[in-house]
Amino acid sequence: MKGGLPPGSIPTLKQFLLRSEVLKLYRQFIRTVKEVSDSAQRKEFENWIRHDFRRNKHITDEESIRMMITRGRMSLKELETTVEMAK
Repeated sequence: MKGGLPPGSIPTLKQFLLRSEVLKLYRQFIRTVKEVSDSAQRKEFENWIRHDFRRNKHITDEESIRMMITRGRMSLKELETTVEMAK
């Protein structure tokens, strides 16, 4: 099962849009982390981000996904603030 859908199944429009939001959030996290000057710390952040997204990729409940997207956006704002302050 890839991304919470059985192999060969076609996602609904809602599932497609949610997946797009999740991927956008993931890319924003990775872009933000690329601004961290310390390479060891940057690698640690990247591993943390990948781990969190992979850990939750099996979730298919749309309401749970929306809730996690909201939490992710809040975490991204905190990370952006932290990275900006560290410059």
